[in-house]
Amino acid sequence: MSYRLLVTLALTLHFGFLAYLVLGGFIAWRWPRTIWPHLATAGWAVLVVAARLACPLTHLEHWARRRAGESGVGQGFIDRYIEGVVYPERYAGLAQTLVAVLILVSWLGLAHRLGLFRRLRPAHRLDPAQDSGPAPRIRAARHATGPRSCPPDRERGAPPGPSARR
Repeated sequence: MSYRLLVTLALTLHFGFLAYLVLGGFIAWRWPRTIWPHLATAGWAVLVVAARLACPLTHLEHWARRRAGESGVGQGFIDRYIEGVVYPERYAGLAQTLVAVLILVSWLGLAHRLGLFRRLRPAHRLDPAQDSGPAPRIRAARHATGPRSCPPDRERGAPPGPSARR
């Protein structure tokens, strides 16, 4: 395998990683099971930024460049290909914040689509016995009398159905 091809592969994987980091939460809206790899991707990104870890893909790229006869670049992938190209270097903190907000919005949207917010809401009436309206008394009376003795059609005053006309 050519070392230049390995450099290209490392760069492609870097761009793919960043694209999935930004868009993976929205992809999970369509395919919810993809949220797990996206959580791992976001966790790795936070770890790399917060702990200033060296990305293994950057290390691979630099090694392959040296083997291909080029100078090993001293900068990381974002420093070289994103900052100054996509946004000015002085806005790096703002760009990271916007990416984090975009990821959180995608996660909140997924939680909404999955109905997680409905499950967190308290029930309207926690204890029916504490309700002062007539509904609990009616339910209690029906429960005390046992099963209904007539079909539901007659109970509501509806005309008898075809089976009752015989």
